[in-house]
Amino acid sequence: MAMERPVRHLRALFISDVHLGSRGCQAELLLDFLRYHDAETIYLVGDIVDGWRLRRNWFWPQLHNDVAQKLLRKARKGARIIYVPGNHDEFLRGYLGTHFGGIEVKNTDVHETADGRRLLVIHGDQFDIVVRHARWLAFFGDWAYALALHSNTYLNVVRRWLGFSYWSASAWAKVRVKNAVNFIGAFEEALAREAREHDVQGVICGHIHHAAMHNDFGIAYYNCGDWVESCTALAEHHDGRFEIIRWADRAAEPQARPTRRRSEPVAA
Repeated sequence: MAMERPVRHLRALFISDVHLGSRGCQAELLLDFLRYHDAETIYLVGDIVDGWRLRRNWFWPQLHNDVAQKLLRKARKGARIIYVPGNHDEFLRGYLGTHFGGIEVKNTDVHETADGRRLLVIHGDQFDIVVRHARWLAFFGDWAYALALHSNTYLNVVRRWLGFSYWSASAWAKVRVKNAVNFIGAFEEALAREAREHDVQGVICGHIHHAAMHNDFGIAYYNCGDWVESCTALAEHHDGRFEIIRWADRAAEPQARPTRRRSEPVAA
């Protein structure tokens, strides 16, 4: 008998930085993730579509279309989907308050957890000084980043051939290069301050492609990560617990149970 993963039913799911329309997007892994995860509310926390990349060079393979269709199908089946645009899909900020196929577009939102906490949901590019004040440098950095991802693709072809799982060189560098670590810390602290100004108990964001979950600045900080480097999502369980799901790691695990249409209890 073929063994499959059980479908996990969550209270809320937060996904950011998918970058559909870019060659670095791990659409196949995301589509696989969406097959095995359902949620009452799904937040798309910015940079879901890479408008910067599409303006320069149109790239929209079938897998990217499949991801979009999968999300629209979840909306039709009753999931509430809220799209909070980022800098790469900032064109959607001209449509705030509208609906597309059942998907609501909002600049920010406040999510109330099962245990009564209020969390600000925001992409986070508003707190990136390069994006705000030196857009030419942001575009140049985006080009260099795409080049690094292109090189990483070939590296992972070799890794798969050798039987290893997906690995991101840029994600590895972020936790080891001093300037990158300092930037991440400053970004997280700025988002924590913004949450306090909104009189909420925490913040959920994306933008820097670095999944995290901590209280280092005296307030709950959650970052969804991305689907270019680390292939991560943030999940809220029905009791209010939060979890970072690292799908590139889990997808490589051998399965030992048949599919069941039920909730899968997971430790925090």
